[in-house]
Amino acid sequence: MAADTADIKSRLDAAVIDPAVRELRPDYRALLIAAEGLRPGPSDAVSEGVLAAAEETARRRFAGTAPEDHPHLAAWREAFRAFGAKPQRTRPSAEALLRRVHTGLPRVDRLTDLYNAVSVAHVLPLGGEDLDHYAGAARLVRATGDEPFETTAGGETVVEHCPPGEVVWRDDAGVTCRRWNWRQCVRTRLTGSTTRALFILDALGPMSDAELDAAGNALVEALTASSPGATVASRLLAA
Repeated sequence: MAADTADIKSRLDAAVIDPAVRELRPDYRALLIAAEGLRPGPSDAVSEGVLAAAEETARRRFAGTAPEDHPHLAAWREAFRAFGAKPQRTRPSAEALLRRVHTGLPRVDRLTDLYNAVSVAHVLPLGGEDLDHYAGAARLVRATGDEPFETTAGGETVVEHCPPGEVVWRDDAGVTCRRWNWRQCVRTRLTGSTTRALFILDALGPMSDAELDAAGNALVEALTASSPGATVASRLLAA
């Protein structure tokens, strides 16, 4: 292990999947990718090129086909239903993005644009978190109902609590992403000043390990091309 990746590697080593989630979906795998030395900022020519290419790939793949009919997204809908979510109202993140491809995906910032591009091109949920605002290890658990989740309503930050049993990513301070991959919290989301990030690529049975690895490689290539000098570490967490 190189010295310059020691800190982000230790973050990955501490991440866990709770046995209750393993029981729910034994086929679940999370590819965790941590990076530092990233160059943040608004959307630019590099992120625009990557995102536009991913949109075109998705348009061809889903021409005449609904995203939810894709085997991987259908499996995610089943996973959402298994813990009580209604996927027609709160969709898996990749499905929500793919349903917007025909009109164009939002341009958010260069780092978010890059991971959204990988999500739609490889048809898998993918989220990014600011490691400098993370408290402790990333843990995928079923909520007790007591964990705080910071979100926004009417332009103001508000705190919600997830219903017991909901699958959530959390750290020591609270929930970082609700409903597995549906909505990220305000506290750890990527911003225009993020230089260290944790990316979570979610896979279920219909996605092979090789396909998951290809998505991870695509993300690493995009990050290192847009942020020369960035250091990256990865870990596969299997349920």
